[in-house]
Amino acid sequence: MKGESELLLFSTVIVLLQVTCGCPDKCHCHSSTNFVDCSRQGLAEIPSHLPPQTRMLHLQDNQIHHLPAFAFRSVPWLMTLNLSNNSLSNLAPAAFHGLQYLQVLNLTQNSLLSLESRLFHSLPQLRELDLSSNNISHLPMSLGKTWENLTILAVQQNRLQQLDRALLESMLSVRLLFLKDNLWNCNCHLLGLKLWLEKFIYKGGITDGIICGSPDIWKGKDLLRIPYELYQPCPLPAPHPVSLQAQWQGSAHGVVLRPENHNSGERDLLECELKPKPRPANLRHAIATVIITGVVCGIVCLMMLAAAIYGCTYAAITATYHGGPLAQTNEPGKAEAKERFDSSPA
Repeated sequence: MKGESELLLFSTVIVLLQVTCGCPDKCHCHSSTNFVDCSRQGLAEIPSHLPPQTRMLHLQDNQIHHLPAFAFRSVPWLMTLNLSNNSLSNLAPAAFHGLQYLQVLNLTQNSLLSLESRLFHSLPQLRELDLSSNNISHLPMSLGKTWENLTILAVQQNRLQQLDRALLESMLSVRLLFLKDNLWNCNCHLLGLKLWLEKFIYKGGITDGIICGSPDIWKGKDLLRIPYELYQPCPLPAPHPVSLQAQWQGSAHGVVLRPENHNSGERDLLECELKPKPRPANLRHAIATVIITGVVCGIVCLMMLAAAIYGCTYAAITATYHGGPLAQTNEPGKAEAKERFDSSPA
């Protein structure tokens, strides 16, 4: 009996060791580097029994469609996760829960349409996020404090038309920003993004720019090259018809009614967004303006000097011309007066 219990205990330890130190089927585990490679294996879901000490996990080039909640609970020390070139279209809000040490997340070349604002809340150490080559049409206004440590963000080759400035301002440490090949609508709502990008580049940030997809007047143009002065503030939303009717009826009875403001917070936010911030001064434009002004002033001064010289010369010539005959005419008069003076009795 004792021998059977010892054998059972030994078998249990062996199974636990296999689960702990083993490697899933269709994966290659490198214990020396804590790297697990499960790429190009035709996987439809995340492999189970991944080594808990895994630091780098490659799952690219598979057929994974969905990430359930706590999909990576078995690898809490994970730092790099590559899920590129799968068929991901649905990510549970808690899919990455527990990956507090994750720094690099690659989700490029999937079928993502949008992102939950809670999706990255459990990734406080995230540094690099690649969302390129998906079908994302919009990003949340805020994705939490996770974005404070983000240094690289790639969203090129999606279907984005606008990008909220509040989201960009939450990325305090971003240095590389890839935005090209989207459906950017360069209307008044994109003015905030333009101003933020100018400030971002001025501080040393690197971006591949934004090429407008609409309207037709700006199609194919770089957003940063469109003059700031050509943007007009966005029109305020039209009042609700019911509110207008109530206001008209109230004024007809001598009572001034104010329409109810159910969305005061949203309206205040909109008004704040509509007020364009001053454009950063352009040193080259300022220098050119000073030079042109100086040249114009110099030309005006030369013309005034030439006019003065011409006037003085003309006056001198005129005076000389009229002064000669007059002097000759007065000479006989002076001589006659002298003779009369001499002939007068003493």
